[in-house]
Formats: sequence, structure tokens, C-alpha cells
Amino acid sequence: MRPRTLLALGSVLALLALVSCGADTGRERMSLMLDVSWLPKHAPFVSAVERGFFAAEGIDLEVMPGSGSTNTVTAVDTGKVDFGWADYGSSVLSQGRGAEVKQVNLVQARSAYAVIALAGTGIDDWQDLRGKTVATEATGAMTAMWPYALSKLGMAVEDVNVVHATGAAKMPGLVAGQWDANLALYVSDQPTLDALDREATVLKWSDLGIDLYGNGIVASDEKLRTHPDQVRRFNRAMQRGFLWACEHPEQAAQDFGEEVSGYEDRTVVLAIDEQCELNWGAGDAYGEMDDAGVQQMIDVARDFLGLSPDAHLTPADVYSNDYLEPLHRGQAITTP
Repeated sequence: MRPRTLLALGSVLALLALVSCGADTGRERMSLMLDVSWLPKHAPFVSAVERGFFAAEGIDLEVMPGSGSTNTVTAVDTGKVDFGWADYGSSVLSQGRGAEVKQVNLVQARSAYAVIALAGTGIDDWQDLRGKTVATEATGAMTAMWPYALSKLGMAVEDVNVVHATGAAKMPGLVAGQWDANLALYVSDQPTLDALDREATVLKWSDLGIDLYGNGIVASDEKLRTHPDQVRRFNRAMQRGFLWACEHPEQAAQDFGEEVSGYEDRTVVLAIDEQCELNWGAGDAYGEMDDAGVQQMIDVARDFLGLSPDAHLTPADVYSNDYLEPLHRGQAITTP
């Protein structure tokens, strides 16, 4: 990886680094596109590269920022990148619209959906949301599923005032008191508040029983057909590197700080800890999916996210565990 000290130039630098990466190493060049631009929650990906997990599998990996999970899935489907880190619901929607991709490594077995408020402003639990104003982006899974979350609380839609804001405006608006809370991914927004020296109150949707698959690794059907060994090696490196970062958050934060400037180590450690809380579901095999969990995502996509009734997706269309050699709880990870 090349240092990225100017985030505004992230896309250009990522492209230039991709062109230059891998020269004269004897390793295969591969690329991974993230879901969004660089954030502290992405620190485990940096460590997986910098600590040699990919090199040990014969891979020179370039990790590049994304611009939304749907765009990441499209980049994988069209062959612009080898792998993508994408939201499961976005993957299902894209598959329903014809994208020939599959989820092949469920790095986030649980959902990061949450309501985020500033501590000390009168929101301490879910019932405190009555009569309050919550900001959300105009589109997206959380916005579409918000009525479902309210129904779990025994609330009607009109019990909470919802306003729409851009992604860039949500956090400044919350800090300025323009609204009382945000619908957000807590792995992103709580560290952002921490970076501003503000404490957050986090109401996790998982506490309401809304605990869906989160982000995972997407590969194209073409890649799975033609280069299955690449996918297996990528997954081995990704799993080991990610879990190593979870076990060594302070060192992973230092790795991230050498690549992306502007965040204190404590903020990155917080983001890593929160990201790693989502690693494990009910099972013991890291990254594995099952038909029941995937069918739940298909149903959610159809009921809330706009998946066409004509898209007759089955779990077998959506995912595959065939390219995993999953690690297990308590398994020690050492750097290569």
C-alpha cells in the first residue's frame, strides 16, 4: 500500500497505486473495493495487507475506497475490481437486477444498524425517541426499514419525526442540534463523534431482534468459475488479517494511521472494536453463511428494499461457502 495522507485525492491515488502495485514481486495483483471512502472501521483491511497476510498467499492486494455498496457490487460484476466489500442487502438487490456476483465470505455476521444520539441530550433508550426528530439519508436500507424498527417498539411512524439529510450533513446537523438523532451504522458514526470529542448514545437495532447479515466479500461468478484458487487464497488472507487486527487493535490503529491521516489512535481502536463485535453470528465458523440467514436477507430485500417480485432468487443464487476454510472462535492468529 502507498500512504494516503490527502483523503480528497483518494480515488486518484488509489488508481495510481493500483497501476504501480505488484511490480517485480512475483505475486498476483488483485484489487478490493471498499463500501465507502476510507474510515477508521476499515483499519483491519490495512493491517491485512501491511502485516503480510496477502503476501503470504502470493497476492499483492490494492485496497481502494468505494462510493456505496451498490457501486462496489457493480465494479465487481463488470470486472473493474477483483473483490468488493459490500452490504448484503445491496448485493441481493444487485443480483435481483442481473448482477452475476456472489457473497463468498461473511465478514460481518451481524448488522451495524443503529440510532445514534449525543449523550446527555435526553435520549438514553428507545422509548425516549417519541416526539424526537431523527435524520436519515433519503434512500437506503435503514430508511426503508425504519417503520419495521418502530413496529418492534410498538410505535407508529408518526411517533418519531423523520427528516432527510445528505450523508455529509447528518453529523454536523446532529452536533449542532438541528435534530436529535441519526439513523446510522454505529461502526462509522460513533467513532466520528469520538473524533470530535463527543460521547454517543447508541441504540442498536440488533437489540430489537433486527440482526441481519452485514457486509461481506463479493466476487463475480466469472471469477469463481475461472480462478477459484484466487478466491480461496484471498479469503484465507482476509480472514486471518481481519481477525489479527481484532486481536491487536492498537497495532492495527497504527497501521491505519500510516495510511490515512486525521484520526487519533483511540478513535481507530474504537472503530476496530465495534467492527469486530459484528464478526460472529450464531455459528462457530467465521465467514460462513447459511440458507436461513440468506433467505431472511432476500425476504427483507423484497419487503423493504425494492427487490422485484419477478426476481426469483434463492440462497444458492446469492452466496457460496465453497471458497472458505473458516477460522473458529478462539483460534490464535499470528502474522506470517
